[in-house]
Amino acid sequence: MADFIILMHNDCSRETTGWDSYLDTLRATGRFEGGSAIGDGQSFRKEGTPGALTLQLDGFFRVRAANLAEVVVLLDGNPVYEAGGTVEIRELPQS
Repeated sequence: MADFIILMHNDCSRETTGWDSYLDTLRATGRFEGGSAIGDGQSFRKEGTPGALTLQLDGFFRVRAANLAEVVVLLDGNPVYEAGGTVEIRELPQS
């Protein structure tokens, strides 16, 4: 099994609804490892000007799955995905 992060953007063409239902479904799969909305913040760099704060990210979920295809199936019912928004899936490297 591998760890993946589902990153949700704030670019939906419609209002997002159904979070409680989606989270219940995600938890029932046994793959849900946590998640949260992402609030405001700042960028920092020890020297020089920091890169711009990434404003399009709105939240994330961490899940465990055998492969990317198993994670894509979990997008069914995701309120951002269903509302026409962008969802990124990234595999988290093993350390």
